Amino acid sequence: MSAVLALNDVFSLFLHCLSLSLLAVGGGMTVIPEFHRYLVGEQAWLSDAQFTSSVALAQAAPGPNVLFVALLGWNAGFNGGGYALALLCAVVSMLGLLIPSTTLTLAITRWMHRNRELRIIQAFKQGMAPLVVALLFAAAVLLGSAYSNPASDRALWVLGAIAFVLLWKTKIHLLWMLGAGAVLGAMGWV
Repeated sequence: MSAVLALNDVFSLFLHCLSLSLLAVGGGMTVIPEFHRYLVGEQAWLSDAQFTSSVALAQAAPGPNVLFVALLGWNAGFNGGGYALALLCAVVSMLGLLIPSTTLTLAITRWMHRNRELRIIQAFKQGMAPLVVALLFAAAVLLGSAYSNPASDRALWVLGAIAFVLLWKTKIHLLWMLGAGAVLGAMGWV
């Protein structure tokens, strides 16, 4: 993909990440559908394949799962102007996503901890759980839609279903399943 990004586009990316930061309830993964809409659908700075690969690569890397935001920014910047712009977009997107949510989370967490016995705090925590699960499910559906050809992607879906059941029913650590998936991929089975 090739798109030309100007400084106002970088500022637009920063503002979009600022707004998404306040929607990232439950973690950065919950805003993947909106990132996809903005970066792939609206701005066309990334292709579907680049978007999905960026998220998958960032999730496979050690560290916090929000690293996909920096990788999306990097790829958008690289497509739009090379290494310098890629570095700027990676930093801008991470700062945009982290500054508001970190500040707000710190302030609210301190307040909620001081008032944890209040009924409204307990109701808020119970009410947010289904919302976070729904947002994570939307992200999974979006990422899975890139592999929707039953003829060629059947092994991926079977492997995903097996991993889901193993995570749900056993105490096998997630890293063992990631390693097994990597070995199966390296062998060409998926």
